[in-house]
Amino acid sequence: MNRQDVENTITEYIKPIFGFALKRCKNIHDAEDLSQEIVTRAFRALLNKNDVTDMGKFIWTVAHNSLSNYYRDNAKSAIGVSFEEISELIAEPSDDTEADDDEDTIRRLQAEIAYLSKMQRRIVIAYFFENRKQADIANELSIPLGTVKWHLFEAKKELKRGMDTMRKTSELKFNPIKLNRFSINGSSGTKSIDEFFRSALAQNICYCLRNTAKTINEIADDLGVSPVYIESEAENLEKYGYLLMKKDKYILNFIINEPTSELLAMQNDMYKRAAELFANELYDELMTSGILNDNDIRCNQSDEPISLTESPKRDKNFLLWSLIPYIAAHSGDDLMDNSISFDEVATLRPDGAHNIFSASVVQDNLELPDNYVHMKNWCGPMWNSNGKYILWQINSEWSSRDINFLSYPEQTLRAITLYEREHEEGLLSKDEYAWLSELGYIKTNGDYDGHFKTSWQIVEFANRDILDKLFAIGDKIKEKHETEFAELKAPYIKAALEAVPEHLRKVKAYELQSVFHADGWFLLHCIYALLNNGKLKEPTKDQRKALTTIILPN
Repeated sequence: MNRQDVENTITEYIKPIFGFALKRCKNIHDAEDLSQEIVTRAFRALLNKNDVTDMGKFIWTVAHNSLSNYYRDNAKSAIGVSFEEISELIAEPSDDTEADDDEDTIRRLQAEIAYLSKMQRRIVIAYFFENRKQADIANELSIPLGTVKWHLFEAKKELKRGMDTMRKTSELKFNPIKLNRFSINGSSGTKSIDEFFRSALAQNICYCLRNTAKTINEIADDLGVSPVYIESEAENLEKYGYLLMKKDKYILNFIINEPTSELLAMQNDMYKRAAELFANELYDELMTSGILNDNDIRCNQSDEPISLTESPKRDKNFLLWSLIPYIAAHSGDDLMDNSISFDEVATLRPDGAHNIFSASVVQDNLELPDNYVHMKNWCGPMWNSNGKYILWQINSEWSSRDINFLSYPEQTLRAITLYEREHEEGLLSKDEYAWLSELGYIKTNGDYDGHFKTSWQIVEFANRDILDKLFAIGDKIKEKHETEFAELKAPYIKAALEAVPEHLRKVKAYELQSVFHADGWFLLHCIYALLNNGKLKEPTKDQRKALTTIILPN
């Protein structure tokens, strides 16, 4: 690069470089010296380079290299404790140790310091690297001088042990996992799941704790990273209930499903057979009983612009997309095992969430049967209430809306509140109708200030009596097949419980109580069973926003 371009570049980075140095040096004079060293090195190097594609990466590489030299030089000239002294205490080097060996020892020493406890780490860094007196350290940490001396003595023993040991890492260092699917049963709080599990580090911390409790250092060894990075992640995950602390060890507090091909094939076959029994009989009964024409079930969905004078013809296929899964989820409650309650196994989190959280890991080499039903874009059943009305909903691969755990509660509460206001008070505002229309809840036609009409595009139940009639149909079918259902799920439940760590089996047992009830897999298989035999038709493009959405009285 020519000199003028280099000067312009370096000028842009002078302030960030000084800030970088100031955060890492023990005083402002050292920060100034380190900044000058970084600038000088970068300036000289850039004069001889024309192939720098990422200037920021280049500058910060030079900065970190210069910082390493600073730490090394600082360690070698520590007041009161020389590098040679600490080397003797820790590494026991041979007489012919040269500069490169010294540098390697420093690097290993710095890595091992990260494995000390927080208190020991603070004292060691202050004493050996910041040249602080033991009495000053004691005053700053509000601990007795004798405690500082004891920590230094114990730290030296730990450092020597670590330096003499070849640390072993698990496969996770070289082949980290990725959590493929998250699930929440219960209420979500103010924090998104992404805030906890966005990083690969957090995911792999949880994965290595799924079966066994481990210390911070043991987790660090498994992942091949410094314990310093593990501490803050683990503390945050423990604070929000995703990890549990047992003495000085952490263990996972949610289920990571890691199914085998055999377990998934068993699950798929179980649901397929149960859904074919239940969904086909339910469909036939709904179609022949005449209940789909009951005026207590309102369904004004229309692919066409709504008429200002006529109500749309009831689309029974669209109606069944809501009724089939809703009845499947809520009928047969008397047959359901409720021996474990939600409160017994759910976690109350600091952000207001109260839920059972789970995740999945799917191995790349997993073999699935040809007829395996995949859960694509599935979310639910979900519901929310404003006290007077309930909005019940499922998101699936046939829906054209995006469900977010954080936005869903607020969105649905607003929708049912507006529903109540329109039914009791009349016309809403233009902005409110625009919002409802954008999310697919309603269609409008006409001039808002003139002849104007709205039509809710979802399924509405007028009263609880119609629900009792619908559930009675489902109850009868589930009672008829009670013995068959029990025989179908018994081997799967046994295998599913054995696949979960012992300390989380009660949580899994609670989840398995809902098999063939408010169970997403069962509802999905019911839909697939009816689509495969042609009884249920795929929704039209216009129906996908409002699909499988019900409002009913509370």
